[in-house]
Amino acid sequence: MADHHRGAVGGGYGGHQQGQEQKQPFLMTALKAATAATAGGSMLVLSGLILAGTVIALTVATPVLVIFSPVLVPAAIALSLMAAGFVTSGGLGVAALSVFSWMYKYLTGKHPPGADQLDHAKARLASKARDIKEAAQHRIDQAQAS
Repeated sequence: MADHHRGAVGGGYGGHQQGQEQKQPFLMTALKAATAATAGGSMLVLSGLILAGTVIALTVATPVLVIFSPVLVPAAIALSLMAAGFVTSGGLGVAALSVFSWMYKYLTGKHPPGADQLDHAKARLASKARDIKEAAQHRIDQAQAS
């Protein structure tokens, strides 16, 4: 209801309303700034603590890693090679299953994607083979005639 008084010139109530609206955004801005500063400061403190903990953990763990590195490095290499092998095997297995599925659909006449291209390539290959056979037969006939 008080919104229709905003544009009014003069009048004590309308002027008081405008002054209050100017103070409210300042208070909200100050509150937002204080909240942001508090959150930012606490996150900065936490990141500093995490950095300090990381440095301490590396300082403590480095001698242990150096002592056990003749065992850990080959073990890490072996584990990474095994993981790569399993991932590769799974990927190739999925590829083989999809190829077999496509071949089954093609052979049963269900017309999978790419069947038109395969039929076109097969026709072109048969045409080229026929042309080569005719050219070879023509050369053989010429060689026998001379």
